[in-house]
Amino acid sequence: MANSLLADRNASPVGKRWAHNFVKRQPELKTRLFRRYDYQRAKCEDLTIIRGWFRLVQNTIAKYGIRSDDIWNFDETGFMMGLIMAGMAVTGSERQGRPKSVQPGNREWITVIQAINAEGQSIAPFIIGAGQYHLANWYQESNLPGDWAIATSQNGWTNNELGLEWLKHFDRSTTKRSNARYRLLILDGHESHHSTDFEKYCKDNKIITLFMPAHASHLLQPLDVGCFAVLKKAYGREIEHLIRCSITHISKTEFFPAFYAAFKATFTESNIRGGGL
Repeated sequence: MANSLLADRNASPVGKRWAHNFVKRQPELKTRLFRRYDYQRAKCEDLTIIRGWFRLVQNTIAKYGIRSDDIWNFDETGFMMGLIMAGMAVTGSERQGRPKSVQPGNREWITVIQAINAEGQSIAPFIIGAGQYHLANWYQESNLPGDWAIATSQNGWTNNELGLEWLKHFDRSTTKRSNARYRLLILDGHESHHSTDFEKYCKDNKIITLFMPAHASHLLQPLDVGCFAVLKKAYGREIEHLIRCSITHISKTEFFPAFYAAFKATFTESNIRGGGL
């Protein structure tokens, strides 16, 4: 545009730094780096889609007469056992650069599947570790509650079979309190939640499923908003404590007690309600 205006006056075009200098002269303007954003995710932030989702939830609750304590949401999150999150540290003012914290560095993957309800309650977690067999010392040294479920897969990820096992764990944990009423289970579109066996089990046991709009879980997933972030920070603090105690490798034997302490500290009624289910 600037060059077009100058051309009308038979003037020379602007220089390479004209835009920079122009912004610098205007106090109401500033330059900022733009953030790349996935098109599908941006499209799903359309208020029409979000409102439609909440109408669907409300209509389903009304249709089946579902009580608030029977409205459940579940999601999964992952941990690399020996990695901690970045944090804040107080240092001397003369120190240059960012302080460092040594971490064990074990990148073995653990998946945690968790469910919460609209009354701020949670069921026992379902934890998937990498491996083929369970070892007795995982449990003997961690004092995990008896209702916690531990499973294994080759890489520590979930799959269709473990998705169904989690669903049975959820059913056992909630069927008595529901007293034969319908339960609503809100979930994302992961393929392990779409299997034929998963859907049949839900139908046979009065579990109504609703899938969040694709690419919108960062807005609608209460576990992401209120629980998983604080859980991971608390777990990182537990690992830092182990490091200070000269433990330099985190195996499942160390993971389970550290995770248990972090879970107890963070999966509170206030944090769960803060997620906005």
